Amino acid sequence: MGAHAQGAPEQDEQAQEKAARAVVAGFQWRDGAVGVDEAKARFNLNENFRYLGAADARKVLEDLWGNPPDDSVLGMIVPKGRGVLDDSGWAVVVTYSDEGYVSDEDAAKIDYDDMLKEMQDADKEDNEARKEAGYPALHLVGWAEPPHYDAASKKLYWAKELKGEGSEHSTVNYDIRVLGRRGYLSLNAVARMNELPEVKTGMQQLLPMVEFDAGSRYADYDKGTDKVAAYGLAALIGGGIAAKAGLFAKLGALLLGLKKLLIPLVLLGGAFFKKILGLFSRRKDGGGVVS
Repeated sequence: MGAHAQGAPEQDEQAQEKAARAVVAGFQWRDGAVGVDEAKARFNLNENFRYLGAADARKVLEDLWGNPPDDSVLGMIVPKGRGVLDDSGWAVVVTYSDEGYVSDEDAAKIDYDDMLKEMQDADKEDNEARKEAGYPALHLVGWAEPPHYDAASKKLYWAKELKGEGSEHSTVNYDIRVLGRRGYLSLNAVARMNELPEVKTGMQQLLPMVEFDAGSRYADYDKGTDKVAAYGLAALIGGGIAAKAGLFAKLGALLLGLKKLLIPLVLLGGAFFKKILGLFSRRKDGGGVVS
């Protein structure tokens, strides 16, 4: 009886893995030119990437990785050779904000060192609230990749190094924003810090592969009719700072997006799902959502 009890967790894990692989087997992968109709944009993927539509992307995030439901997810880009169940796998979640044309007039004026310091100061305040809610502190260590804005292509990218209290590993959050006429497309990847070189290479490859459709590009903006966002480029990177100015709801401590966490990951039981790597810890009571 004792041997049977000891074997039960392993059997449960095997059953969990089998069920997860059955989910993946049903995915409808797409290659090459992929339209994202909701954003009026498209990806022209090369042989290094493949795409999952919204329904399958949500299965990855919600059923396999344990995220709460999120109907803002439009798709997911996965590097070929890196499965969504691989311990070292990573993926890029695609979302879109239609909050208006984001002016880039502040691009040359942003001091990213000052921004980082302000974000880290805000981090301390956020962590007090996290601890009171039963979550471990999460610290913004610094830029894993300093922000860069390409004024010609209207694309912004940066990466943050994050470390959870008591976590052995740091995590990198790599972001791309593509500005359009009525809003911006977001590409967000989360991985271990030691995977930064691979993720950085992959995200840089993706940069030229995404564009808005004709009529929805940044240059198509009509100041007479189109809505303008209440924030500029600085707010896309330093959301916590913008939140203090009352532009939008205060961000969660992961600093992954503007109004809410893009990927509020939850750890599932079993070593099979340890690819999330301790950045996101369970609540002290054994529950789950990190926010």
